[in-house]
Amino acid sequence: MDTVRNDVLIVDDEPAIRRLLTGALDRIGVSHAEAANAGEALRFANAEPPPLVALLDLGLPDRDGLEIVPQLSARGIAVIVLTARDATEEKVAALDLGADDFVTKPFDSEELLARVRSALRRKAGPLADAAARDFAEGRIDREAHTVTLHGKRVDLTPREFNLLWALADRPGRVVTHESLLETVWGPAHRQDLDYLRVAIRALRRKLEADPANPRLIVNEPGVGYRIAVS
Repeated sequence: MDTVRNDVLIVDDEPAIRRLLTGALDRIGVSHAEAANAGEALRFANAEPPPLVALLDLGLPDRDGLEIVPQLSARGIAVIVLTARDATEEKVAALDLGADDFVTKPFDSEELLARVRSALRRKAGPLADAAARDFAEGRIDREAHTVTLHGKRVDLTPREFNLLWALADRPGRVVTHESLLETVWGPAHRQDLDYLRVAIRALRRKLEADPANPRLIVNEPGVGYRIAVS
């Protein structure tokens, strides 16, 4: 196995999809390798150094892609699931198993590339300041307990602050409803979606230019929310 790091590992048994993805990655100068099945993907994952990001199809010929998400994630690889399966349960399962993100086929190449770039930035190294997180045009500082947007301070309630932190702590990644509820309200409230919806609406009123058309806190229907990073 080549010891040169490939930034992105494409795992898909369809040659046409692999060609589409390699062409898109070539356009932005991202190095890549290809695997047509789970076995090949795991060989790349166990190489030194492993890829930074995996674009993982779930419908692989030798194993269900969900089965190898934990193994890829354990090697420090950011997993972006590519799937034609649109069931909410499949998406939540992928995230619970350690996937960083998911994209439903057919997908927009530019949106996918944006998510790849975001994942690569996250893998470039740990955040310099563990007490603060940046998000699109904003910053949340847990130590100072402040939030700024466009350089201006935004006043949040303690619960709104904790919810924003839970999103900003995973920039650009989907955070499931259950995870947000457990983190902010506690384990007894994992199913209390109304609590979360009310708090998200409140955050959007304070942070979004147009709360009815949010661009900062984005809904992934039936799954959770993500915070925009650019």
